[in-house]
Amino acid sequence: MFDYATLEALAAVIDTGSFDAAAARLGVTPPAISQRIKALEERMGTALVIRAQPCRPTEDGARLITHQREVALLEAQLAPADMPPVLRIAVSADSLATWVLPALSALEGVLFDLVIDDQDHAHHWLARGEVVGAITADTGPVVGCDTVALGRLRYIATASPAFVAQHFPDGVNCTALRAAPALQFNAKDRLQEDWAAMICGGPVSLRAHRIGSSEGFVDAALHGLGWGMNPEPLVRAHLASGALVALGPAPLDVPLHWQSLRRLKTPLAPLSAAVRKAAKTVLL
Repeated sequence: MFDYATLEALAAVIDTGSFDAAAARLGVTPPAISQRIKALEERMGTALVIRAQPCRPTEDGARLITHQREVALLEAQLAPADMPPVLRIAVSADSLATWVLPALSALEGVLFDLVIDDQDHAHHWLARGEVVGAITADTGPVVGCDTVALGRLRYIATASPAFVAQHFPDGVNCTALRAAPALQFNAKDRLQEDWAAMICGGPVSLRAHRIGSSEGFVDAALHGLGWGMNPEPLVRAHLASGALVALGPAPLDVPLHWQSLRRLKTPLAPLSAAVRKAAKTVLL
C-alpha cells in the first residue's frame, strides 16, 4: 500500500518544479517534502526526482505520479476534493491549435497537463503509462486502452506566392522540392517528406527549417521562409485571401484516434465525449 500523502508530495514537486513550491502548495515545510520524497525513493529503491531547475521525474517517478493522479480521479467520483484531479493527456500541437481546446473547455472540476508530441508518437506515452489518454494517428490500440476513430485532419502544402515564384517557377517537381527550403516541426515530423514522396513517387531528401510551433509554421510560410504542410483549418483564410497558395491539388489527410485507459473508462467518459464532439466540428 502506498502512502498517498507521499505520492501527492512527489506530484507537487514535479507540478511546481521545486521542493519549496511544493511545500507551499501543500502547506508543509520544505524539509517535510524532502523527507517524504527520500522515504519514497528508499522504499522504491530508485531515484524518482531529477533534482534540477525545474525538477523533473525519472521514468519510475512519472509512473508513480500517473498512479497518484488515477487514484485522485477515481476518488473525485466519490466526493469532491480540495485539489481537482489532473488529467494528463498527449496531443499534437496541430490538434491543439485547431480543435482540442473547445473539448477541454467543456469540462469543469479538472486540471489538464498536456504533453505535446507528434500524432504518430503520442501513443507511446500511453504505452509507458505516463498519460491517461492520447490523440494519435496510430491505428492499433495500446494494450489496456480503448480506441475511438475521430476523423481526418487535412494538411495542405502551402507557401507564399513570392516563394512559389522563386522556387517553383516551373511548377512543383522533384528537382525543385529537393532545392527549396521546407519547414519541419521537429525531428519526428514526417509530413513534408510524406507529401513530397507522394508527389514524386518515392523518397525525397528535403532541406528544412525547424520550427516547433503550429502558428509559427503558418507565419513562416506567410513570410516566405519555406513551404510546409499546414492544417487546412489554420490556413483556410490565408488561402482564400491569396496570402498563401497550395503547392498542388493533393492534400494529405491524417486519421486521428482517441485512445484512453480502459480501467478509467467511467471517470474519463466526460472527456472522451467532449473530444468526440469537438472532433466532429473540424475533422473530416
